Amino acid sequence: MRFPRLKGQKASDRYPRSRHRSMRITIAVSFSLIAIVIMILMSVILYKQFENSSTAAAEENADSVLNQTKLSFEDYLRSMRRVSDAMYYSAIKGTDFTDGVLTDEFNLMYEAEKDNVISIALYAQDGRLLNAVPVSSEKSGVDVTEQAWFTGALNMVENINFSSPHVQNLFDESTGQYHWVISVSRAVEIDYSGVTELGVLLVDMDFGSIRQMIEKANNGSNAGYIYLCDSDGNIIYHPKQSLIDAGLYSEDNMTISGRFDGSYTEDGNITVIKSVSYTGWKLVYVIPSENIGIGAGGFRYLIVLIISLAIIGILLVNRLVSIRIASPLEKLDKSVKKLEAGNLNADIYIGGSSEVEHLGRRLQSSVYTINKLMSDMVIEQEEKRRSELDALQSQINPHFLYNTLDSAIWMIEDERYDGAVRMIKELARLMRISISHGRAIIPIRDEIAHAESYMNIQLIRYKESFAIDFKVDEDILDCSTVKLVIQPLLENAIYYGVQALQGEGQISVHAYRSGDDICIDVTDNGVGMEPGKADDVLSEKAIVRHRSSRHGNGVGLYNVHNRIRLRFGEKYGLKIISEPDEGTTVQIRLPYIPYSDDLESKLNKRDQDKKEGDADA
Repeated sequence: MRFPRLKGQKASDRYPRSRHRSMRITIAVSFSLIAIVIMILMSVILYKQFENSSTAAAEENADSVLNQTKLSFEDYLRSMRRVSDAMYYSAIKGTDFTDGVLTDEFNLMYEAEKDNVISIALYAQDGRLLNAVPVSSEKSGVDVTEQAWFTGALNMVENINFSSPHVQNLFDESTGQYHWVISVSRAVEIDYSGVTELGVLLVDMDFGSIRQMIEKANNGSNAGYIYLCDSDGNIIYHPKQSLIDAGLYSEDNMTISGRFDGSYTEDGNITVIKSVSYTGWKLVYVIPSENIGIGAGGFRYLIVLIISLAIIGILLVNRLVSIRIASPLEKLDKSVKKLEAGNLNADIYIGGSSEVEHLGRRLQSSVYTINKLMSDMVIEQEEKRRSELDALQSQINPHFLYNTLDSAIWMIEDERYDGAVRMIKELARLMRISISHGRAIIPIRDEIAHAESYMNIQLIRYKESFAIDFKVDEDILDCSTVKLVIQPLLENAIYYGVQALQGEGQISVHAYRSGDDICIDVTDNGVGMEPGKADDVLSEKAIVRHRSSRHGNGVGLYNVHNRIRLRFGEKYGLKIISEPDEGTTVQIRLPYIPYSDDLESKLNKRDQDKKEGDADA
């Protein structure tokens, strides 16, 4: 079964190469792309949520650490304030300083707080040192009235003043060691026999305690670091102070001074600010952007791993699904291709989903219907072909039989028994070969024998008024021919060729091989034909003339020509070579095909296949 070709259409146009992938690949690729895109989107969303959660967690952790540090800081500052309050309210306030200073009270307080306190000193309003522990002497040339802790205390009489970290430079140290301190100063009332004057109580706290608290907080934090600055943005403590001093690191501390407490994100960095009570100082927790992404990097690798495994799983699942969906269609497609190749007996695949199974059954039903129609058409064509051959064969004029029998009766009546017997024998032989068990294809050997019997009868009837010569090559005797093709030519040569001659007529039959063909030439020395008449003999114009003719078999050259062409094709048949008064040669051209008993059925099948191919084309 082939698709019909339109006029002018090339074979390649009927089956254009598909520019699309197979269904299985299309399904697998489509599902995989959709699943991968969805997974990537989900992964991006999940990563963003993780990133936001990580940022929020980092901010929350920073806020918690700062709160803890702030509480420790404020506890320490409160303890220093309590020291100052204790010295003022328990020892200084209400005491008459006319007779001297309270050395014992100062020593006791220092001994109680010496882990956190470097020194305790009391100054008069004019800057005179009234008492100090644990020092031996005051440095010369030091004017405390010009120092910030002193002026700040007098300017804020009701408040306690906390200074920035600085090196203590008021007293001579016997050890030669100088300390970083934070000065806690306040204005106090000094009583001189009822006369009250202002003075300044100074408690120098060890800055190392504050540094230790911040360093402890920094050591417990892997995400960032904490530093301390005053209300003006000046750095009090920074874990990278040495790098800052060397110009290798910078901190945006001046911007911090203008910000309120809270969390800020800038350039990917997170900054959390907490103000310290009593001082106005700011604890600052800085989380660099690269530290925020440390956990996110690991999560990214996890997501990539999950996506990779999921993609592998999706590809496997999609392959299985695509195979399950497309495999039945591919099997059905293979069945269709077998049908296109002409194998109408190919098995049609029936299976898969209900739709594919229904399609297979419908196709199977269609192929069954086509096979039945083609089988019916083959039978019809074969019957038609047989009818055509039978019709041509039935047109053999029975006059020859009647005339032969009349001649035999006449010879018997004339007591010419030998001639009559010979004529009847030749007639029987001729009729036996003519019947040929109903076969239309016979060996050339039998066809020559039939022609010889015919001519033997004619020679008896015409009293040997002409001569006949048979020349047949041995290598073609077992080849095939349509039966009864030579006898009509011999009859034509007798009635239209040599019968009208005054002298002896000559008829010859020469059969030989010519390449892949066989030629049988029937030649007479009769009157010949005009050139135009020779062409009419093999056309339909000769039918009327043959039917109206009193002589001949009624089939004539036209029927022989068409019987050969019906069986072997258009290139075979008769060819007439004739000149007036020169005689006529009628050549039979047949294919060189060795004869076999099943040859006729093979030729019938070949002809049918050719007809089907022509119909498909």
